Amino acid sequence: MQAANDKIRGVFSSQEVRKVGTGTTTRKTVAKTFWFAEEDADGRLYVQPINSNYVPTGNKRYITKDELIEKFSPEPEFYVQTVYPKMRELSETIDRADAAREKGETFSAEFEYDNALQVDVDNVRANFGIGLTYLTRGETDKAENIFSRLIKLDGAYEEEHKHLFNEFGINLRKNKMFSQSLEYYLRALDLTQQDENLYINIARVYLELKDIPHCAEFLGKALEISPDNETAHKFLHWMETKGLLSAEQAQALLVPKSAPAGENSAEPADSAAAEQENASADAAS
Repeated sequence: MQAANDKIRGVFSSQEVRKVGTGTTTRKTVAKTFWFAEEDADGRLYVQPINSNYVPTGNKRYITKDELIEKFSPEPEFYVQTVYPKMRELSETIDRADAAREKGETFSAEFEYDNALQVDVDNVRANFGIGLTYLTRGETDKAENIFSRLIKLDGAYEEEHKHLFNEFGINLRKNKMFSQSLEYYLRALDLTQQDENLYINIARVYLELKDIPHCAEFLGKALEISPDNETAHKFLHWMETKGLLSAEQAQALLVPKSAPAGENSAEPADSAAAEQENASADAAS
């Protein structure tokens, strides 16, 4: 099942023989599971189980093309007639929710996100969207429930969701949900070690917690990855001018170390100095 660009995208099935019953009543049954398969932009192939509402859901499992051929059977009619229309309908629902949220229509947004989550409770976009909606309204108890769900979803930290990931982290901090914000960013470190701006975001949370040693530590890690990072330099200068770090401590963090540049998941850099000057480190969003 190939798309026009020759990348795999479609529905496949797998079969598993299971034993039912015990003793003389034991019998074998064949369980059939449907999977959505797609190639990433970088050529990696993944499969996701399809839920009872006929949409792919949950964390992605990466496999090889040989595994797909050996262990899965194509289901082109099921994809075209059932799964693809449901996927498109879900996407359109979330698009409406996003549009309402961007216009400040938070209750309309919540309604549409709820509809989407009834179809796919683990949908990353819908979870981020409704979480941001609750944070905008200051409903931290509801946001905490969404946070607990997002923290477990590997898909929340993928490149395609980077802007939502970043916005959610900023809003957790702005709502003074510091422990959740810290847990959220540290979870991201499990999946990526080379994003200097992730370390900067963690340093900001430690600043809010008045944990200066850890704040300096993570700022130093950011500078190890990207010695010329402008946001990190402004942050470091602010800490020095406020007497949070001595000149010697600040200089020690500036020692050049060779490391690959990271990805950009930073909170906006152009207002970094002003953020620190306000002591709350709130980023312009």
